[in-house]
Amino acid sequence: MPPRKIIWLVSSITRLYELKVQFHGMLETIEIQPASEAKASVIWLHGLGADGHDFEPIVPELRLPDTLGVRFIFPHAPVRPVTLNGGMPMRAWFDIYSLERDMRVDLEGIAQARSEVLSLVAREQARGIPASRIVIAGFSQGGSLALVTALGWKTPLAGIIGLSCWLPAAYMKVHEAQVRTPVFLAHGTFDPVVAVDYGRATHSALSEAGMTVDWHEYPMAHQVCAEQIADISSFLATALATS
Repeated sequence: MPPRKIIWLVSSITRLYELKVQFHGMLETIEIQPASEAKASVIWLHGLGADGHDFEPIVPELRLPDTLGVRFIFPHAPVRPVTLNGGMPMRAWFDIYSLERDMRVDLEGIAQARSEVLSLVAREQARGIPASRIVIAGFSQGGSLALVTALGWKTPLAGIIGLSCWLPAAYMKVHEAQVRTPVFLAHGTFDPVVAVDYGRATHSALSEAGMTVDWHEYPMAHQVCAEQIADISSFLATALATS
């Protein structure tokens, strides 16, 4: 390929997926900008021990239309000791004591993490993206925080995505402003980390609260699969097209 074409190709890719590292209070984030003006935002929270780079590769795989103008924001959780893992320091949104049904919950840690995520939401609003064009998503522990953050917030969002996660019993109440917010929940039927029954219980609780929940089970472990990515793409396209 001639040098000029290579330069043009690199420049085009850079414009299409502009990566930025920014700081919002305690949270360092990675951003992937749309090819055109940003019209919507997806704040995506990683799982325990991972970081914001974990789901960065999913953006091109979603194949969302450029017309949606979606900005993706991938925060890094702070490093903290995690009781479940013998007190080992790692990136975690809050402490986890166990994964039993009657688990003790790190209320203080969740409250702090929720505040940090909402600061990212406020940042997007200040950049001209209304809450009705913002989706909060997450995987595993990040999915639980996404649910806790979004369900209790007073302003309607475009959508909520929770992957391979659980909703702590202390946060089962849904704010009336979010009852009509569409929710995408997905879980692997062979998940050895967060049992699929936890996801099913979350699905039931949100459905009983009157929410519209798009529930999916896949024959996989604690992970993401191609079929799931396609389903997430459809959910986002619909939620952001109608919000």
